[in-house]
Amino acid sequence: MTTRALRAMTVLTATAVLGATASTAYAAQHTDRRAPGIVGDWARAWNGTDPQALGALFTADGVYTDEAVAATFRGRKEIAGWKARADTLIDNVHVTVRTTRLDGDRVTVRAVYSGHLKGAPKPFAVPMTTVLDLDRNHCRISSDKDHYSLATVLAQSGLPADWTPPAA
Repeated sequence: MTTRALRAMTVLTATAVLGATASTAYAAQHTDRRAPGIVGDWARAWNGTDPQALGALFTADGVYTDEAVAATFRGRKEIAGWKARADTLIDNVHVTVRTTRLDGDRVTVRAVYSGHLKGAPKPFAVPMTTVLDLDRNHCRISSDKDHYSLATVLAQSGLPADWTPPAA
């Protein structure tokens, strides 16, 4: 190997190591392990079978938005209804929290959203980012916005891109 090639390889290796170190440091720096308990309650409500448990986590005028399906629900009753609908369409709905970041009254949750759409050949597991706006005491959720790829859910499930759920 020539001196020039060796030098280039050394520079590329050092750059890769520094980049990986910086990314790891950034991720560690921006993960708040002291996120409010409401995040655990939120994940447990999604993983449970009682739709009211999810609705109860919200303020009376709370808003839940599922960006992937362009659906918004207002108030505890509608939010609980959305969870009930999800449970009728998806077996083993599960949210696995990976990281959280608390910034004032906002928590950004990075998670894996998984389950098995009823009638689909295969289950799915997709990355999801949820932004939770909390009340000033961090006891209730005032707004929830879920972001994940519906196209990826359908592709992993073995369903066509234009699949729609059966009517309620």
